[in-house]
Amino acid sequence: MDDEQTIRESATALLERVGLETQAVGDGTAVLREYALAKEAGRPFDVVILDLTVPGGMGGLETIEKLRQMDPQVRAIVSSGYSRDPVLAQYQAHGFLGMVPKPYDLHELVKVVHTVMQGKSV
Repeated sequence: MDDEQTIRESATALLERVGLETQAVGDGTAVLREYALAKEAGRPFDVVILDLTVPGGMGGLETIEKLRQMDPQVRAIVSSGYSRDPVLAQYQAHGFLGMVPKPYDLHELVKVVHTVMQGKSV
């Protein structure tokens, strides 16, 4: 999830390049809807990547809280271009298993995604 279309497109391209299936949305409301639909269809998401800040929409912190109510076992990664945000420094305390800064580095993104997909914290 990211409010910027170019970031959604680049993250999707990076992850699909290494063989992962993706679905990208622009805000937390869309994440909650798509997460519930995927779960109901028997194809739950292995991991979600949530942008911390979504101007005018539901950002990563509120989204992870609602996702954890929906599914306490959700595996989530927080992402942000604001490296000084305290949530990034203490992402595990907020329910995230991993953190990736923007701009994305392919190797770091893939490493964090694979680790979190296994249910492990980075």
